[in-house]
Amino acid sequence: MSPTQVVVIVIVVLVLAALAAIAVVASRRRDLKQRFGPEYDRVVAEQDSRGAAERELRERERRHAELELTPLSPESRAKYTAAWEELQVRFVDSPAEAVGEADELVSRLIAERGYPTGEFSEQIAHLSVEHARTLTHYRDAHEIRLRNERGEASTEELRQALVHYRALFADLLGEDPVGHQLPEQRHPDHEHDVTSR
Repeated sequence: MSPTQVVVIVIVVLVLAALAAIAVVASRRRDLKQRFGPEYDRVVAEQDSRGAAERELRERERRHAELELTPLSPESRAKYTAAWEELQVRFVDSPAEAVGEADELVSRLIAERGYPTGEFSEQIAHLSVEHARTLTHYRDAHEIRLRNERGEASTEELRQALVHYRALFADLLGEDPVGHQLPEQRHPDHEHDVTSR
């Protein structure tokens, strides 16, 4: 074989190896985007580079694999569904308190499923692997709850917080606890309560 042929073969092999590496990276990226959905874009925006973001997401997958997650028993599922229904009824008269109770109920469900319930950012990281599509709801609910604690949340925002909590709650529960009915606050000019959504 002539030196030119050797060089051409080496170049072809290097090009093929580079194309294979690009295909592997693109496949991994596509898998991460599919798995994490909008959370993928959020982490990319927060990190210095796409590579750093993807390393963070793979690390989340690794930590998630170490968790001992447990499915809910039918009895537990029924208990949580009943608790959610009661919470929604209490929202009518006490929206601020109901939002705090919703946060506590979601935290208990997260713990019972086997997720850590420590710092909020760690909770989000663990939940993102299987529940990434509802994390925006959880973040929004959390933010409204914090504003509520400072006395800054309107009744409509509290209603939205409950809707947001319900999204993650249903995702963790595996079903919507009470359909799409959410009571609104009672108004003196209405004879009975109306439901929305």
